[in-house]
Amino acid sequence: MNTTAFVLFVAIVILTLVITYFAAKRTNSANEFYTAGGGLTGWQNGLAIAGDYMSAASFLGIAGTIALSGFDGFFYSIGFLVAYLVVLYLVAEPLRNLGKYTMADMIAARFHAAKVRGVAALNTVTISIFYMIAQLVGAGSLIKLLLGLDYTTSVLIVGVLMTVYVVFGGMRATSWVQIIKAILLMGGTLIISLIVFAKFNFSLTGMFEQMKTATPLKESFLNPGNKYKVPLDTLSLNLALVLGTAGLPHILTRFFTVKDAPTARGSVVYATWLIGIFYVMTIFLGFGAAAFVGYEPIVAADKGGNMAAPPLAKALGGDFFFAFISAVAFATILAVVTGLVLSAASAFAHDFYTHIVRKGHAGEKEQMQVARWASVGVAVLSILLSLFAQKLNVAFLVSVAFAIAASANLPVLLFTVFWRRFNTAGAVAGMLTGLISALILVFVSPSVWSPEAGKAILVGTPLFPYANPGIISIPLGFIGAVVGTPLTSGSKVPAAHSEKFDEILVQAHTGIKLDGK
Repeated sequence: MNTTAFVLFVAIVILTLVITYFAAKRTNSANEFYTAGGGLTGWQNGLAIAGDYMSAASFLGIAGTIALSGFDGFFYSIGFLVAYLVVLYLVAEPLRNLGKYTMADMIAARFHAAKVRGVAALNTVTISIFYMIAQLVGAGSLIKLLLGLDYTTSVLIVGVLMTVYVVFGGMRATSWVQIIKAILLMGGTLIISLIVFAKFNFSLTGMFEQMKTATPLKESFLNPGNKYKVPLDTLSLNLALVLGTAGLPHILTRFFTVKDAPTARGSVVYATWLIGIFYVMTIFLGFGAAAFVGYEPIVAADKGGNMAAPPLAKALGGDFFFAFISAVAFATILAVVTGLVLSAASAFAHDFYTHIVRKGHAGEKEQMQVARWASVGVAVLSILLSLFAQKLNVAFLVSVAFAIAASANLPVLLFTVFWRRFNTAGAVAGMLTGLISALILVFVSPSVWSPEAGKAILVGTPLFPYANPGIISIPLGFIGAVVGTPLTSGSKVPAAHSEKFDEILVQAHTGIKLDGK
């Protein structure tokens, strides 16, 4: 066991529990539990969004993927960053103006059918669980590496902690844990990047030249095609990454933690700058791990390449720096999983229980009670599933969550605001088509099935050739929404339907409610 790492781990846990303690004193209403009362400023929410977004996939998974696969790993960095342009220009403002607590609120502002909320809640829980599995896999590998605990025990520790944060502190505790984590992660990554750059004499050309001989891939390290050998597979991945963020529930709920749409927009700008700087630095993390740690030690530490960053820190700065970076990675995982648990629990309690089971008549205390029990349920399910995903790279797992989000949520969010003819049937059809197609394609993909034992979860021949389902499931999500909306040539949109769309269009872009409610 690394004693320094253990002390830093404990310090982070104590700090976050103190935050939760004080946040719990102010979490006395559903508004506080779900959205921190909408009291965060633009820069605070921007930091929290960055903290939510820069996950184990970003810090651990991308560094390992670049170190092992070269240029192909950088696709994740590019996709994650470009995605925020979609969020900024198409989603952030309408979502804040139309919604209240969850993504389903935005859709329900136009369609009041309970089944719309039910399917939206199902999507939220599914996406959150996939994303959470990635974080727990990273946590298990990290704690196993540092403290010598077995993978199962490590996952259980993180699972218990994330549940405590959400159950007692709600969104306020979650937000401040994410803010602190973002500051620590940016600081730690900057230090590593500067040291790595110094090792290459602060020369970008020199760094790229040296990387041509630093890995077993030789010159091909700097070229695409090492990991994604089929161009359509690469396109599928990038479609999911660029479009998926705009449908991620735990990111979308962050726009309800500020007072109005301009502040929500401003928080996206803050987050984009922070995230952009961070993803540029992932080049130095990946190149540094490949050059100064080496292919074999990275694979020996974790077959998925998830543990490339901590050994790099040790190679550059010794045991203390190794312990510090590992503790930062631990904080990264804790912050992200709390946001995921909260978004899933909020969807279940607010959308499913309150509006479907109780038909809108659940009191605030009852809602909070259900949300807290839902947090426990989501955490338990995620822990159980993560025990079977130990061998998978966390960046890949997150990319699957992005594909599901882009397929199941994004089409409906866009059509709700921008398509007059869109209706309840189209919303339900689009969400279910995107969700089911993405899940089926993932299950029959090479990531789950492989002819070689140990290369995937199950042994067998995959029916779908691509690792990411986005290239098929995203278009299917849009097609499902279009086909599900009854289209009769020459028919007019009902007057009431058209009037409601006009109200939504104005409210989405101005925040003004024409019905006065």
